[in-house]
Amino acid sequence: MSDLSKILGSSLLKQRGDVAVAIGVIMVVIMLILPMPTILLDLFQAVNLVVALLILLIVLSVKRALEFSIFPTMLLISTVFSLALNVSSTRLILGQGSDFDGRLVRSFGTFVVGSSGNEGLVIGIIIYIIIVAVQFLVITKGATRVAEVAARFTLDALPGKQMAIDQEYSSGFIGEEEAQKKKADLQREVDFYGQMDGASKFVSGNVTIGILITLINIIGGMIIGMTIHGEDLTVAVNTYVNLTVGDGLVSQLPALLISVATGLIVTRSGSDGTLGQDVTAQFSQQSRIYFIGAAFVAGMGLLPGFPWYILFPMAAGLAYLGFRLGKKQMAEEEKIAAANGEDGRVAGGKQNEGSKPKDPGDISPVAPLDPISIELGYGLVPLVDKDQGAELLERITKIRREAALDLGLVVPRIRIIDNMRLEPTEYCMKIRGVELGKGSLRLGSFMCINPGSAKEEIAGEKTRDPAFGLPALWINDDQREKAERLGYTVVDPPSIIATHLNEVIKRNAAEILGRQEVKTILDALKKDYPAVVDDVQQSLGTGEIQKVLQNLLREQVSIRNMVTILECLGDFGKITKEVSFLTEKVRQALGRQICMQYVDDDKLLHVLTIDPDLEQQIIDSRVDTSAGLVAALAPDVMRKYVTAVRNTVKHVQDQGYFPVIVTQEASRPLVKSSIVRELPDVVVLSISELVNDVRIEGIGEIRIDG
Repeated sequence: MSDLSKILGSSLLKQRGDVAVAIGVIMVVIMLILPMPTILLDLFQAVNLVVALLILLIVLSVKRALEFSIFPTMLLISTVFSLALNVSSTRLILGQGSDFDGRLVRSFGTFVVGSSGNEGLVIGIIIYIIIVAVQFLVITKGATRVAEVAARFTLDALPGKQMAIDQEYSSGFIGEEEAQKKKADLQREVDFYGQMDGASKFVSGNVTIGILITLINIIGGMIIGMTIHGEDLTVAVNTYVNLTVGDGLVSQLPALLISVATGLIVTRSGSDGTLGQDVTAQFSQQSRIYFIGAAFVAGMGLLPGFPWYILFPMAAGLAYLGFRLGKKQMAEEEKIAAANGEDGRVAGGKQNEGSKPKDPGDISPVAPLDPISIELGYGLVPLVDKDQGAELLERITKIRREAALDLGLVVPRIRIIDNMRLEPTEYCMKIRGVELGKGSLRLGSFMCINPGSAKEEIAGEKTRDPAFGLPALWINDDQREKAERLGYTVVDPPSIIATHLNEVIKRNAAEILGRQEVKTILDALKKDYPAVVDDVQQSLGTGEIQKVLQNLLREQVSIRNMVTILECLGDFGKITKEVSFLTEKVRQALGRQICMQYVDDDKLLHVLTIDPDLEQQIIDSRVDTSAGLVAALAPDVMRKYVTAVRNTVKHVQDQGYFPVIVTQEASRPLVKSSIVRELPDVVVLSISELVNDVRIEGIGEIRIDG
């Protein structure tokens, strides 16, 4: 009930705000047409002044212009409101003449001017002209020009900034959600400065129309006073000029505050703090400038005729301020030096400036592991050094893009760190803190691998390819051309790590796809396919969807076609939540995609089959475990079966075929789980996954009796 009341209260508050704004806009329009009593005029003029003051204070306190994104709209509303007040006050002044009793207008016409009689009129007119000139020629004109330039340059820089965000996302420095947020903020920034370019014209137009209204008030008032009210020239001038000056000052003071706010908000686009914070930070960077200023002011005080009693205290104040700033800067430098002396070294042997040993009580109770990380020995750090090309970073960007295209898996940010525990030339790859790949490199050398076509041997240091375990050689740069000419595959160190990383990601894609990643995929897909996502989420939870996707990734089935996957899960999720059953149905829905991975250029699929009696034994031995379905064959039968599969697969590989086993739907997961440890690369398809436009050719049968 409490949550419901909060929601209702929040909704009611929003509705009240909308209604209040709507009523306010309607009243502004009505004020242009209907007359109002002077007490309401005083109220609205005071409101106009307060609103302008609040707008200025908000502009001074925001850190970024986008924090006050409704400013252009407020400019329009405040301008129309001010013009409505001008029209109303003009109607009352011309209609009532000397009987006009608007307190604010008369107060600005007398008290603010500071004098009475003809002298006060002249002073009031001069003050009004100065305010209008400053506002129109200095503040408004400058703010308008800055707004135009800011809008043009912001729009011109939009493509470059968008590309920079895309590059950060592709490199893994930011996630998808952060990239979308940055792009949305960028678009809002462009829209804001585009609106400010036009909204600044409201201010200049307000000043122009204010001058026109002032002239109309003076000339029209004198005509009405002398012809209709029968007043002589002196009385008419005193009455209408005094009221017009007061009305002009009342309307131009809020307009001046708005103009200043406009100039401030368009000139602070590059700031990350409030104006007060920026002024404090930037005026306290150098202490010596205050000593120089103090000396200059004291020198002025020694000159004849200068007010030494003002300049000497000012010089002392500047010197004291410089002294305090100097002490503060020295204390900060000593603090940094002491922190660096206490410690600490970071991996790679570099000093971590400003770091301090933390109290064990400061350690977070949850220390999340990186989804994927690459640890380098200090001898391999040049591979990620931007001053030396950072070749590895570019390769990693391509790998993440390829994984998204091939597997439909958006690989999270890959963190690269140096590890003093590794040998200088070693590297290792971890997924959630568990090491899944390791190797050793020689910078300046190349790995030479015989793909099988090279017949002539080449001299080099023997090693093994860390990604596939193939025999290889380390060769020097001067042997590279010869090795390539002889048919060897020659790979440089960054490519070795990139290839190894690519294989680690492919083989462990299921572990990379966490529940949070699945939730992100569903949220992104819901924007374009809300019905599909809502349907599947009614019957299946995020965890069950994750397990199905992981089963697909374990067998190198791309999950890029998420719409088809979710539609299938939505259909069968209402029947059962058994993950193995759902996985098989999704595989059948993706049958064409799966088959096309293994067909040759003629759309011909070469397959192995299993002896029907053996396949029935596998089906009968089915056991459900927490890890999925397994075939619990007798140990001697299992041994003969795996040996038969290995021999048959080797035979077809020697003939140049890619091993694909076709089974019944009921036995497919059992066959795959029974051989995955010995033969992880063998593909197992069910008959239900084969599509009509793919031709099938049997090339062998797996039998225990040989």
